[in-house]
Amino acid sequence: MKKLVAFLLAAMMCVTALTACGGSGGSSDSGSSSGSGEKAKSITVNIWDSNQQKGIQEIADKWTETSGVKVNVEVVDWDNYWTLLEAGASGGTMPDVFWMHSNTAQMYMENDILLKLNDYIDKDSSIDMSKYYEGVKDLYTRSDGNIYALPKDHDTIALLYNKAIFDKYGVQYPTDKWTWEDMYAAAKKISEDSKGDVYGIAMNTSNNQDGWYNLIYGYGGQVITDDHKGTTIGSDKAKAGMEMTRKLLTVGAPQSVVAETGTDSLFMSNKVGMITQGSWMINAFYTAESHADYAWALLPYADLNGNGTCEKEERWSAYNGLGWAASAKTKDPDSCYSLIAYFCGEEGQKLQAEKGVTMGGMKGVSDAFASAFSGMDVSPFLKAEEYSLYFRPYTRKTTVWEDALQQAGAFLDPWQKPDDAELMSKACDNAQKIIEEAIANE
Repeated sequence: MKKLVAFLLAAMMCVTALTACGGSGGSSDSGSSSGSGEKAKSITVNIWDSNQQKGIQEIADKWTETSGVKVNVEVVDWDNYWTLLEAGASGGTMPDVFWMHSNTAQMYMENDILLKLNDYIDKDSSIDMSKYYEGVKDLYTRSDGNIYALPKDHDTIALLYNKAIFDKYGVQYPTDKWTWEDMYAAAKKISEDSKGDVYGIAMNTSNNQDGWYNLIYGYGGQVITDDHKGTTIGSDKAKAGMEMTRKLLTVGAPQSVVAETGTDSLFMSNKVGMITQGSWMINAFYTAESHADYAWALLPYADLNGNGTCEKEERWSAYNGLGWAASAKTKDPDSCYSLIAYFCGEEGQKLQAEKGVTMGGMKGVSDAFASAFSGMDVSPFLKAEEYSLYFRPYTRKTTVWEDALQQAGAFLDPWQKPDDAELMSKACDNAQKIIEEAIANE
């Protein structure tokens, strides 16, 4: 346990931004003892995304109608979420039910901090593990076959653009036929024609899942190999993807500006024509003041064979998925599992999509998500699945190498000096060594 706490504390300090205990003591009617067989009056659920709170609470309330157990869905911001969860893991009080993420799931599962769900699942006809997205399901299944979270959702990445800016500078809107080179040309025209008043694109290089990871995979590289034991980030294919990333940075907002303001704020301030973003952020743009000007498109593709047609393997989007987990020390494990099973069963998953919370972790339940945002077409997030998806790269200690890639000697240098192509190539070579060394030390 001391080893876990030390690692988690260090990991949380270096996690890049992505995406607690209730009241004064955390789990309502739970305490820190193992299950006592008593039915709780209420369950505390912790999440870190306020955009999802309303919808999740509504789904939980439907479960309460039949269970009689009240659910309190509480939002804790990303950094504090993990700090408080880590404190609970080291002997404090944990929430009853909460989200797990690919950055930290392995360490929590290895130390039996989460409720093991196998026996519950075996007796539950509403849960069929074969129906979930493989990457998400595998993430929350330990190497010995024990399952510690059920797939909550999955997400994909799309291109967001401002139609008013495109119109002003005479640039055609993105289409399904756009290559990364087309994106570069459009960004360049906006940046140059506006004389620096508007940037054609903004890329937050610390946001890997919705940004440069997709170019590496699009050009044939892998940040982490499928067996989670290696990387090809220093290969010629990966370097081609990062070279395209470098070109985009030369016609986009400088990283100093992005670091100060953020890509989302720059976009919503009409200072940027395009950004790439994940489906978990749709609601933020849907409710923005200028949302009528916003539109989504598929991520561009890499025309590797030069035939002018997008093949399935030439357009890639990352996908990730959260897991619904429960504390191994919750006072009422039966109710906690029942709630998780409702969230992750077909009815709960469809409600999640219909309410525009997120796309489901179960396959075939997310069609309604495309029409959940009246007046805004978000279908590109679903259309991305017609091409190639890869699960967000992770290893046992993801944050170790993920943070190191953002430092000097790795990608920080070409982020800050994108005009230097050789610097980007060297960064890829260094990144190969960083990841390999980190995996060797896991």
